[in-house]
Amino acid sequence: MSSKQGGKAKPLKQPKSEKKEYDESDLANIQKKKDEEKALKELRAKAQQKGSFGGAGLKKSGKK
Repeated sequence: MSSKQGGKAKPLKQPKSEKKEYDESDLANIQKKKDEEKALKELRAKAQQKGSFGGAGLKKSGKK
C-alpha cells in the first residue's frame, strides 16, 4: 500500500449529545451511585494508610 498519509488516522468527531431529562427515580439512582463511589474511595484511602494485611508476605518453601 502506497499511502502518503502517515501516522494514526484521526477519529471522527462525535456529535454532541443532547442533555437528557431525568425523572425523580433516575436522579435518586444517580445520587446513590455517587454516594457509593465516594464511600469506596474513602475505604481505599483508609486501607492504603493501614498498609498490607497480615504482614507475612510470600512464604518461601525450604525446597530448592
